[in-house]
Formats: sequence, C-alpha cells, structure tokens
Amino acid sequence: MAFDAARFVSQKIGELGQYADGNAIIATSGGVDSTTAAVLAKKALGRKLHCVFVDTGLLRKGEAETARKNFKKCGLDVKIVDASSRFLNGLKGVTNPERKRKIIGGLFIRIFEEEARRVQAKYLAQGTIAPDWIESGAGIRDNIKSHHNVGGLPKEMGLLLIEPMRDLYKDEVRLVAKELGIPSDVFSRQPFPGPGLAIRILGEVTKERVEIVREACAIVEEELEAAARKRKMALPWQYFAVLLPVKSVGVQGDVRAYGCTIAVRAVEAADGMTANYSAVPHGVLHKISLRITNAMKDKVNRVVFDVTNKPPATIEWE
Repeated sequence: MAFDAARFVSQKIGELGQYADGNAIIATSGGVDSTTAAVLAKKALGRKLHCVFVDTGLLRKGEAETARKNFKKCGLDVKIVDASSRFLNGLKGVTNPERKRKIIGGLFIRIFEEEARRVQAKYLAQGTIAPDWIESGAGIRDNIKSHHNVGGLPKEMGLLLIEPMRDLYKDEVRLVAKELGIPSDVFSRQPFPGPGLAIRILGEVTKERVEIVREACAIVEEELEAAARKRKMALPWQYFAVLLPVKSVGVQGDVRAYGCTIAVRAVEAADGMTANYSAVPHGVLHKISLRITNAMKDKVNRVVFDVTNKPPATIEWE
C-alpha cells in the first residue's frame, strides 16, 4: 500500500494532542527530519512547543544562518544556543567514532534539559526516523553506528521522549513535509548528520580540522550543485567531503609538501538504507580537487573520490 502523507499527518496531529498537558521542546537542526517534526508538533501543541537549535561548532559553512531563514519560512520561532565550545571541549582527544556519537548525544540532551528547565518543559520531541534506530541496533539488530538521537542518548534523562516520525523513511518524510506546506527548498535539502562534521573528521576533532573539512564540504557542495544546474550531471542524494587521518608527500611549486588528504563522497539513494556511489564526471572532480588544494595549499595536498556503495560501506565514513 502506498504511503498516504495526508492520513499520516491527520493521525499524528491527533496522537500528539495527548502531550498537551505540558510544555515540550523540540530539537531543530534545520534538516528535513527535525523541521518536519517541528511543524507537525506545532500544529498539535501550538504555543506549548518550544524549538531549540544548537550550534555545535560542527556545522556546515553558513548553516546557522541558512537554518534561521528556513525556520522563518516554516513559521517556527526557534531559540539558537551557541554551544560550540562545549562540544569541541567534550571531543578533545576522542578518536573512536562510537564514542564521538555518544558524547555528542549526551551533550545535546544536557543542553535540552537546561532549556527544558527554562520553559518548564516535560517532553522532548525529536525528528528520529527509521534508519536512525535500525542502524543504532538493539535486540537482534547489529549496531552499525549509534545515531546521536538514539544510541547516543544517555540511559537516564529528565524528559519524556516524543518521536512522531519514528517509523518513516527519508522519502516518506519528504512527502509529509510537502503535505505540511514546508517549502521544497527546505524539504529537498540533502541529509546532514546530527553529529555534524565530527563524523566527517576521522580521528580527533579539533577546531583547525573542523575548519578544513568545513571548507572542503562547501567546495564539494558548490561544485556539484553548479554542475547539476548546468545539466552536466544529476544532483546526488548526498554529497560531502571527509578529512582522513593520514598525511602524504606532495609538492607545492618546487617545494616538498606534507599535507592532509580529503575524500569526496557522493551517492544516489532513496531512503539512505542502501546507496550507490554517484558517477561524478571527471571534469567536475578535477575542478573540486583544484579548488580544495588551492584554497588550503598549506594544509591539503591530495583529494580522492570514494567509489564504494552501501553496503559494504555506509554513506558517512563514521
């Protein structure tokens, strides 16, 4: 049976009404999942819903401003909390990807609990969807990677959890967003992981390494989107850069260089559960490589392209 977005919206608004006995906060990242969940919850809870956007310092270039504009388009009043120093300090010395995700999930919850006390909230709403809890593992399911909003949650927290889209996949979420009247430029955005750039940095997360991968991600996005507009290729489902924990020898002019390696990742998918790597034209990859190495001459001297499907790989590297 085909997914009926209108029926889902009507049913969920009715179900969410049971939480109107107290205030609720919702974690809004600006992505399609949390934005859709926030608009859905607002229809049921109205002024009892308080939206919170956390700037972790691990966001894409210009992401906070983009999110602010998108919230306004969707009629959401969102409080922005700058917690960048807390996240960077919390991740010092951490290299294990599962540990990163749990630290990030724990910090998110602590911040939401602080905001909940401010507005005397009883509930925490999240834009959790099916791939989040499936990959996080439980029971007979293997833990592929702990999503920060599922496996990254602490065992004890002072808020009751609301997850209205828990059983949906990404393609269904976009249909719900459309049904809710969310603008297409908001619900069609490519996915961005909750832990942010922390899981696009293999190894320790530092301010300098965040700046490197942030700039590389921006270049990948700009070039692939420009190529799609010029009809050189179809825009991939998701596309980004990864900073690898290795350095290699290069040459800058006539001088030996020893710099970092950036991997470019672009995939085609429907719901993120499986994916094929995108056949990005060589000319586009060549331009991406030139821009990255020229923009960060003293930091990056090698760019590679990931040609692995999911499975055996996952879409994000951590």
